[in-house]
Amino acid sequence: MKENTEKATSPSAANAGTITLGNELTVNRLGFGAMRLTGEGIWGPPKDRAVAVAVLRRAVELGVNFIDTADSYGPNVSEELIAEALAPYPNDLVIGTKGGWNRPGPNQWTHDASPAHLREAVEGSLKRLGLDRIDVYQLHVPDPVVPFDASIETLANMRSEGKIRLVGLSNVMVEHIARARKIIPIVSVQNRYSFADREWDNVVDYCESNGIAFIPWFPLGAGRVAGRLLERIAKGRQVKPIQIALAWLLERSPTMLPIPGTSSIAHLAENIQAASLQLSENEYLELTGVVELAS
Repeated sequence: MKENTEKATSPSAANAGTITLGNELTVNRLGFGAMRLTGEGIWGPPKDRAVAVAVLRRAVELGVNFIDTADSYGPNVSEELIAEALAPYPNDLVIGTKGGWNRPGPNQWTHDASPAHLREAVEGSLKRLGLDRIDVYQLHVPDPVVPFDASIETLANMRSEGKIRLVGLSNVMVEHIARARKIIPIVSVQNRYSFADREWDNVVDYCESNGIAFIPWFPLGAGRVAGRLLERIAKGRQVKPIQIALAWLLERSPTMLPIPGTSSIAHLAENIQAASLQLSENEYLELTGVVELAS
């Protein structure tokens, strides 16, 4: 448990502490998810491209050095925005992207984790991001009609070719992680998880036991974080419930790497302020227990 003291420092993602991916890349333990920078339905360009670029630049100014994206966000738009806003990249910035989905239209997602598609996806991400090698490349989701091992072997081969540095997974069960680790080291797992949604508790625990970063997507429940206890603690601290929810995630496990996303600079600053928020042991246990009792 972290000490119950408030940091008298400027808001910075560095206040959340750090985590090392694959014993190679150390990043601050509060990142940024770039999905919401795209248009409605995660489709097409943002309504205001200049604002999207400004959000990315401000995130880095506030100490964010891990940015998560995917070729399917837009599609392609999120990666293009990251390159436009941040290239040439700061030396400590780690970009994680994903492949394995196709996008036929707004809010539509179809599987394709075939070896041919993954190769094409990696090459496309390299070009859009302006990189020679992707720091962390994640299989976006297992494909029900493609052998899982074939997808992982493709990423392992591309790592051997120098196009991927580290490999991660997304939307998986413990069984997937264990199988993938027989083929290649897995440095991160990205599943849906938040204060109010703990379906993947067993995956968090597995990752912690095996030194794998757990990257919760929808870490704020897509803006639907609620509950009287959460609101009471937030009111007593004179902060927002979403900040308490993020602080709970950071306490939940040292392997946790939340990536709250937003298209607003104001909301970005609120999220980053959570890195400095210290829950007391009683607050953490109370918040943890109330959901366990209700589940």
